[in-house]
Amino acid sequence: MTRFTTATALAAILSAPVMAQAVPSTEVPFVYETVAAVSADRIESDIRTLAEFGTRHTLSETESDTRGIGAARRWIFEEFERISADCGGCLEVIYVSDTISGETRIPEPTEVVSVLAIQRGTLDPDRYVMMSGDIDSRVTDPLDGTSDSPGANDNASGMAGVIEAARVLSQREFAGSIIYAGLSGEEQGLFGGQIVAAHALEQSWRIKAVLNNDMISNIEGIDGVISNTTARVFSEGTRAVETPEEARIRRFTGGEVDSPSRNLARYIDRVADQYLTNLDVMMVYRLDRFGRGGHHRPFNDAGFPGVRIMETHEHYDRQHQDLRTEDGREYGDVLDGVDFDHAAKLTSLNVATLALLASAPPFPANVEIEGAVQPSTTLRWSAPDAGQAANLAGYRVYWRPTDAPQWTNSRWVGNVTEYTLENIVIDNFYFGVASVAENGAESPVVFPGPAGSFGD
Repeated sequence: MTRFTTATALAAILSAPVMAQAVPSTEVPFVYETVAAVSADRIESDIRTLAEFGTRHTLSETESDTRGIGAARRWIFEEFERISADCGGCLEVIYVSDTISGETRIPEPTEVVSVLAIQRGTLDPDRYVMMSGDIDSRVTDPLDGTSDSPGANDNASGMAGVIEAARVLSQREFAGSIIYAGLSGEEQGLFGGQIVAAHALEQSWRIKAVLNNDMISNIEGIDGVISNTTARVFSEGTRAVETPEEARIRRFTGGEVDSPSRNLARYIDRVADQYLTNLDVMMVYRLDRFGRGGHHRPFNDAGFPGVRIMETHEHYDRQHQDLRTEDGREYGDVLDGVDFDHAAKLTSLNVATLALLASAPPFPANVEIEGAVQPSTTLRWSAPDAGQAANLAGYRVYWRPTDAPQWTNSRWVGNVTEYTLENIVIDNFYFGVASVAENGAESPVVFPGPAGSFGD
């Protein structure tokens, strides 16, 4: 009996699988709650309030309490402070400004003032993700700071989305920090973004993602298409700060479509598929619309990953136009061109993305790859600071065919800093690695080498 029991037990031990680390869930349940908490009614109220300032042109009135960009930015500041009061002072609300002059669209000295609300992370407070909208508006003449310019869609909608995101996300704590930003001077040359990006560099902020929301509420395009089920995400293909040596490396190892901004766009696309309904993200492989610009660009120029999130079908009669009717055709950016439910849907996309990014552990750094003339591919990366990574469960390795727009394959590899994919030839695929939190929140996929780096 003893011999039988011992033999049976030994056989059971030998045949039992090696105990592996538990694999985190691929979905994070609380994110559904944050998506559901976004209110179209509150967004509508905020868009109406911003439009009622008459004009928010960068060169407009700053002393009035009811008209002009000064009144608008003070209202935004006060709204952030009210939100902070509701979460026990969880937001640090600040102005970031500088004086611009001698520019084509800002010829005389003008203070360009942006409003930031910062929600500090509990584990890694110097790591930031940002959602931004533009405060300012304009009519046909870019120097006209007096005519009515309600800017209901461009860009009261994006600014209202930022405020609503702060309301929803400030009710929770996150590992990393979140910045809710109202940027000024966009229509005059992206000056607010330039000033804030310079401030971030001076403060050594580790900004990992900028979600610039510019026009998120129009569903009726000048092309005749009416759709409330799509959104566009624009992202640069190669890093603006790439050096000649980094470009040489990229030429031989790949990465033309794997900048951190591009993998941030892929991340947003996956978030939409998982956490939202009736919303398909169109990833546009371009910095911005053809020949045009947005407030994510100054952050890209400073080396920060950033994308533009916006409606798919624009109506150019409702952008940068004097309010008028000609031959029965109405021009101007007024409330009639705003779909508040669509603004809420795109705000929900931002809320879900920010919640996951801020919940993720430190993004993989110093990712390297090797496998030339070998049957297998090996990835390596650096171990993060233990305190910043207290929520780290491990890593997931990704790969895809080189012509695939989205990551197609992945494998959970545990809490390691090196992994070899056996019999997967490096020549036929692109590879990357993402960090995974204990609750399942992931970082974006980080492509190896300088082409894909999100920074330290």
